[in-house]
Amino acid sequence: MLSREKAMELIKQHVKRKNILKHMLATEAVMKELAKKFNEDEELWGIAGLLHDLDYDYTFESPEKHGLMTVEMLKNYDVPEDVKNAILAHCEKKERENLVEKAIYAADPVTGFIVAAVLIRKGTKLKDLTVDFLKNRFKEKSFARGASREKMLCCEDFGLPLDEFLALSLKAMQGISSELGL
Repeated sequence: MLSREKAMELIKQHVKRKNILKHMLATEAVMKELAKKFNEDEELWGIAGLLHDLDYDYTFESPEKHGLMTVEMLKNYDVPEDVKNAILAHCEKKERENLVEKAIYAADPVTGFIVAAVLIRKGTKLKDLTVDFLKNRFKEKSFARGASREKMLCCEDFGLPLDEFLALSLKAMQGISSELGL
C-alpha cells in the first residue's frame, strides 16, 4: 500500500491551498480514530482520509470531476480499491456500501464544522472546545453552513450516536492541533 510518506509527497505536488491540506490532515486523524474504534485498518483508513481531496485544487470549479480525478491520479500507485472507493463515496460518486465508505462520508464535513467552531470563538483553541458546545452549534442552521448536518448524522448509519461521533472527531483533531495550527 502507498505509504503515508509517499501520500504526503503527492499532496505537496498537487495541493496548494493550506486550508485544504489542513482539512485533509484532520480527515486523516478522524478516520484513524474511527478505524481504531471499529478495530479496522488504521493505516488504510488514514490514507483514505488523507488523500480524499487530492484533486480539490483542480476540481473545485468542476465538482462533477471531484473524486474521479483523484482516483485517476492514484492509478499508478499501490492504492487499495477500498481507499479509492472511499474517496469516491465521500463525494457521492458511488454508493456507500461498507464501513470505511460510510465513515469518510461523515468524517469529511465534521472536520470543517469543528474548525468553524474554533474560529467563531476568538482566542479559542481545539483543546478548549467541548462536545456540548459543538452540539449547540450543530442545531444552528446558520452556523458552518458548508458542513452538511445530514452527512454528519450518517454516523448513526455505522452505529455511532452524534455525541460520540463529535467527541471522537474532536479528540482526533485535538491530537494533531499543532499541525492544524489550532
